[in-house]
Amino acid sequence: QVQLVESGGGLVQAGGSLRLSCAASGSIFEITSIGWDRQAPGKQRELVASITSDGRTNYADSVKGRFTISRDNAKNTVYLEMSSLQPEDTAVYYCNMFLKTTRWADSSDYWGQGTQVTVSS
Repeated sequence: QVQLVESGGGLVQAGGSLRLSCAASGSIFEITSIGWDRQAPGKQRELVASITSDGRTNYADSVKGRFTISRDNAKNTVYLEMSSLQPEDTAVYYCNMFLKTTRWADSSDYWGQGTQVTVSS
């Protein structure tokens, strides 16, 4: 059983910063890639940032230069540092990990429950 728990969301004024964390627990053999998605009311879920096992990162154009994704492999944790936040960043943010539970298992996607980020103007 694998569980992803996100934290760090909240209410912030435009221009402010937040740091999201997502910790994975349970039977984890290897985490291949990790990402943060977000879904705003009435909009489709979109990929915000991702990071591979060797540290390669990818960002949505809308957050480049403002958001930074990082991972602590020893703690099975991923972070999303968000700065210069704008009202359009308001959304529920979900972390996603593509991982193996055992050496012989196929990799599967796991999702957190989501954390609300609200940016006021």
